[in-house]
Amino acid sequence: MLTGYLPHSAETVAGWLMKREGLLNKKWSYDYGVVWRGMEMLYALTGREVYFSYIHDALDIMVGEDGTIAGYDLSAQNLDYLCNGRNLIFLYEKTGKEKFRKAVALLRSQLDTQPRTSDGGFWHKNVYPFQMWLDGQHMAIPFYIQAERMLHGETDALNDAASQLILAYRHTLNSETGLPCHGWDEKKQQPWADPQTGRAAHAWGRAVGWYMVALADSLELLPRENERYGEVLEFFQTLSRQLLSVRQEGVWLQVLDCPGRTGNYPESSGSCLMTYALLKGARLGLLPAQCGQEAQRSFESIQRHFVGQMKNGETFVAKCCQGAGLGGSGGRDGSFDYYISENVVSRDLKATGAFIQAACEEQLLREGRKDDGGKSFGGPGAGLC
Repeated sequence: MLTGYLPHSAETVAGWLMKREGLLNKKWSYDYGVVWRGMEMLYALTGREVYFSYIHDALDIMVGEDGTIAGYDLSAQNLDYLCNGRNLIFLYEKTGKEKFRKAVALLRSQLDTQPRTSDGGFWHKNVYPFQMWLDGQHMAIPFYIQAERMLHGETDALNDAASQLILAYRHTLNSETGLPCHGWDEKKQQPWADPQTGRAAHAWGRAVGWYMVALADSLELLPRENERYGEVLEFFQTLSRQLLSVRQEGVWLQVLDCPGRTGNYPESSGSCLMTYALLKGARLGLLPAQCGQEAQRSFESIQRHFVGQMKNGETFVAKCCQGAGLGGSGGRDGSFDYYISENVVSRDLKATGAFIQAACEEQLLREGRKDDGGKSFGGPGAGLC
């Protein structure tokens, strides 16, 4: 792994990813969206058309003139499918192509029929009934806010979007650790669910990272006068402080609530997501400057722990949990042993995209730039990290 700070690390990693992967147009998958969001940020930072074209050329193939999306299945009611909708909004605003607006409207229509828990929380997918997962907050809620504002203006749906973040926090929070667990089962019937609380047993690093990004991005997109803005901001500030207190050598573990347990390890994707969120929060004034400084130290640690270079100069992100979930097949019981048993890989799109986003946020904060395109609606920070 690299021992020193890597200048222009976002562009370096992005360049090798594009060379290695080619266009990302083989499936409708959220990990593509994580990479494309990184490319959006690079485009905003540098103005280099190569980053815009990398998104446009892939989605221009995948989206039909009538707004249909190759690989998208509305009937699955899968929140993961909504993640890439933010890239479609970006393309519509940049190009004015009507097909991208139609595709945004198609994805937004999913939320009108998305199954919900009894208190209004979105199910993660049809195949996971009565379950809220932290992952789904990242996949759906910033898109929900952004699409609603684009298509319909200021509506009550913004309150609903903010309520999803609040419900997820309340249902998954373990008050003993101060950390949210991976998921919650309203019926308390899943094998992974606590029979008293319905919560999963552990705080999985990447799931918490997804939720942190959902909070940071949603706070940027929500108007400050929204009636639920203050509560979302409070959760973001509280969780930011807690996460900084559980770092190990500047980064975060695969299972956050099991420090020192044999087999636990520093994991790249969750570390990049949490660092991105903290950097963004500090840049927007949602968190105090000290949090931003700590996040910059985490970014430096990420490069030391996870960024590698081959002899030919190829730069990549390593030590990423390839995938983890709750229920279904494959022994996904939410236990510590399960989380540490999943494959650990290099060059994963999720970790690489999250790294590019964190690197861009680090540069924005370092340069004192307040926004990444004039879309910030940040509020004042409070308290100390």
